[in-house]
Amino acid sequence: MTLVKKRLLLVFLVTTTFLFAQKSAIYTSDLLDYQKALTLYNNQQYKAAQSLFDDVKRETEDENLKSDCTYYIANCAVRLNQKNADNLIEDFVEEYPTSTKRNTAFVDVADYYFENSKYAYARKWYEKVDENSISRSEREKFNFNYGYSNYATGNKNGANKYLNRVVNSKEYGSQAKYYIGYMAYEGDDYDRANEYFEQVSDNEKYQEKLNYYQADLNFKLGKFEKAIELAEAQLPNSTPEEVSELNKIIGESYFNLKQYETAIPYLKAYKGKRGKWNNTDFYQLGYAYYKQKDYENAIAEFNKIIDGTNAVAQNAYYHLGESYINLDKKPEALNAFRNASQMDFDEQIKEDAWLNYAKISYEIGNPYQSVPQVLSGYLEAYPKTEYKEEIETLLIDSYITSKNYKEALTLLEERNSFENKVAYQKVAFYRGVELYNESNYAEASEMFDKSLGQPRDPIFTARATYWKAETDYNLTNYNEALIGFKQFNQFSEASSLEENKNLNYNLAYTYFKLKDYNQSSRYFDSFLTKAGDDKLRKNDAYLRLGDGYFVSSNYQNAINAYDKAISINEIETDYAAFQKAMSYGYIGQGSTKIKQLNSFINGYPKSGLRDDAMYELANSYVKANETTQAMKTYERLAKDYPRSAFISKALLRQGLVHYNGNDNERALSKFKQVASQYPNSEEAVQAVSTARLIYIDLGRVDEYARWVRTLDYVEVTDAELDNTTYAAAEKQYLDGNTDEAIRQFNKYLNAFPNGIHALSSHFYVAQLYYKKELFENAQPHYAYVVDQAKSEYTEQAMVKLSEIYLNKSDWNRAISILERLENEGDYPQNITYAQSNLMKAYYQTENYSQAETYAEKVLTTSNLDSKIRSDAQLIIARSAIKSGDESKAKSAYAKVESSATGSTAAEALYYNAYFKNKEGSYKASNTVIQRLAKDYSSYKLYSAKGLVVMAKNFYALDDAFQATYILESVISNFPEFEDVVAEAQQELRRIKSEEAKTNSSITTGDN
Repeated sequence: MTLVKKRLLLVFLVTTTFLFAQKSAIYTSDLLDYQKALTLYNNQQYKAAQSLFDDVKRETEDENLKSDCTYYIANCAVRLNQKNADNLIEDFVEEYPTSTKRNTAFVDVADYYFENSKYAYARKWYEKVDENSISRSEREKFNFNYGYSNYATGNKNGANKYLNRVVNSKEYGSQAKYYIGYMAYEGDDYDRANEYFEQVSDNEKYQEKLNYYQADLNFKLGKFEKAIELAEAQLPNSTPEEVSELNKIIGESYFNLKQYETAIPYLKAYKGKRGKWNNTDFYQLGYAYYKQKDYENAIAEFNKIIDGTNAVAQNAYYHLGESYINLDKKPEALNAFRNASQMDFDEQIKEDAWLNYAKISYEIGNPYQSVPQVLSGYLEAYPKTEYKEEIETLLIDSYITSKNYKEALTLLEERNSFENKVAYQKVAFYRGVELYNESNYAEASEMFDKSLGQPRDPIFTARATYWKAETDYNLTNYNEALIGFKQFNQFSEASSLEENKNLNYNLAYTYFKLKDYNQSSRYFDSFLTKAGDDKLRKNDAYLRLGDGYFVSSNYQNAINAYDKAISINEIETDYAAFQKAMSYGYIGQGSTKIKQLNSFINGYPKSGLRDDAMYELANSYVKANETTQAMKTYERLAKDYPRSAFISKALLRQGLVHYNGNDNERALSKFKQVASQYPNSEEAVQAVSTARLIYIDLGRVDEYARWVRTLDYVEVTDAELDNTTYAAAEKQYLDGNTDEAIRQFNKYLNAFPNGIHALSSHFYVAQLYYKKELFENAQPHYAYVVDQAKSEYTEQAMVKLSEIYLNKSDWNRAISILERLENEGDYPQNITYAQSNLMKAYYQTENYSQAETYAEKVLTTSNLDSKIRSDAQLIIARSAIKSGDESKAKSAYAKVESSATGSTAAEALYYNAYFKNKEGSYKASNTVIQRLAKDYSSYKLYSAKGLVVMAKNFYALDDAFQATYILESVISNFPEFEDVVAEAQQELRRIKSEEAKTNSSITTGDN
């Protein structure tokens, strides 16, 4: 070897030795730090250890050392609960896939989470472990930990798999058996659960828990005595929650052994799951009370069962119904039996419940459906029932007692037996009376015809005949009414019936309408001899008797009749006094007539006939040649009643007085006033005609011609044709030829639109159209009459025109006419008509203050018809409700209720119940609603509204079942009333939300 080579080798050896020594020192240092970090790790100083492992990993170049450091850094992160811990473990496995610590990392992390009771995290890492790489000594621990982690996280299959691997383990066997048994217990596999629990029953660690579970297991296996024994032994050693559950086991065991009295205290001691009972809990305690005949407490538990839709609920509702019956609470029983009868879980309970529901419906009425429907529904569902004969008897009678005649008729029309035909005759009759009382005469007439079509019971045949005649009278079919009243009088049963009391009165009125005044007077006399204390009707009879004598020119008898009417002084005394004065004039006692008229004017300052009296008094003065007094009276009439229909006549009469006194200029002044202010009137035509004579007498024909051309309604050359055309139409009208009269009047109006007789033609053709119910045709003709100066036709035209507007709900135009009628009307009945309809029209236009004002004005009218009085009270009540014045509404509805019938009575009863609910008188409110249900169930709106109030009452009385059941029934039975259903839904949500706080069986919209 050369020297150079030797030198180079020496340098290399020295350098190598130096480098090796340097590396060895570094490695030794890394190992030392690594050992320090490991010591810190083992001493659970994970933060410091993690930092040192991190330093070693960064400094060392040894891959094995780096792998180990990475493992421990990730492990420390797990123990320090660092956010990136799981990622560090994953990164370690990915970076060092061949590391011997790979499996150990998974196990260590899983064990760490397990030991810290983070079983979901533990399970996640146990799932990554390669089981085959686990040593035998560690395998039992792995299987138990992994099995328990599955158990704790709800994976029962995984739990059973791994726990079953260690059931024979000395260390883990008892625990595994306990948890396997508990899972079987939770899965209702009671035999398997019992098997495993028996194997660990001698282990003190599980003894307390096992006693509880074994008590429950024995209960569930039907070993009730054993369950009681174990549960009672466990009670002193249990937590409050366990005490509650043990009491439930004991109570329910005694319940199943039918030892109900013993069961009650234990069942009551149960606190429920999370503080809530369920429907079965309430049922068991309720039934235990029921078997002890403690019905109050039974009801208190049963009625907490809400939303029940299973056999338990059906049974509970049936026994709830029986409990109510035993306490004589039939309305409540009705709902309970109805609910049970609508469930199909137990057919026998369903049938028995329906039978009870049907019988109670018959006794107290039914707010959901008609009683006949309930009874017939039961018979259809159970045609072979042993109660068939009893229910059929109730069914036939129910058609009458239910008063729901409309629905009853529908049901009866499908049945043809003799008994049903008898019932049909009666129901059709009662439905007819119901419609008659609602002034629905056309439909009432049809009902009476239907009743007469089944003449099974002679009493109802007679009554239907009478009421058919009454209906015909109100429909102005007077000839048919007369025949009907006479037919009624021929029935042998008639004399004993209430209807016979006023038969002569009705016959008299019918003859009066037919203008057969002799017969009318005869029957009024017959009525008056037996009228008794009926002052109002006697007063009216004397008035009409006087009218009959008056139109028959039998004035002395008329005076006598009017005197008797005046002495009774109930109605229209002013009318009788006026007619009496007029009668004196007709028998030639002019001075007496003048005296009587003066007395009338002074004695009746508010009479609608006062302007008539002034006009007649002035005429009487003219006749007695007391022209000064006459002229003063005419002037007084014009001053006191400027809008009177007699003003045009009075002016004409004044002109004639001046004319007869040769005071031509004054006469012309009056005639011109009539002609200009009252165009188209008969007085205007006569004024023009008389003025013409004066102008001729004065030789001022040219002046007459100039004046008359200013009057567009006077066509002198056509006057004869005008009169002739009108006379032809009038003749057809008087002869009763309606269609031809209409044609002739229209012909006249087309030829002479401003003719002499235009006013009367418009009025008569309007009357004819109205009679034919062609109201649209009649309207413009009445409007023409109303728009002209006041005449003898104005008042009647206003009545008919307003009626047309009212029937069309044209409230504003109706109000306009009615206000005129009120202010300008002469007849008290028309003024009352105006005021009564103004109150209705103002109510419809939501002007409630005006509606109330007119209603109160109507009520001040003396001798007011009872129906109008009731309508006025109703308007006050409704307006007060709309205005929020419930105190006023309450008072008004109370007055309405005292005399109302039909839908009005239903409304008044509803508000009676409503106000009682507001006052907290819940039981009294329910009593009223029950009346509503029994007597007025056909008025569905108020039935539905009443039920909502009833539900509120029951909830206030702590009866949640009744409240919710009623509300659910309203929602399902009355969908046509959206507002009522919405209120019921809102109330139902409120109640369920409240009850769900203590009853876990209740579902709410929020659940």
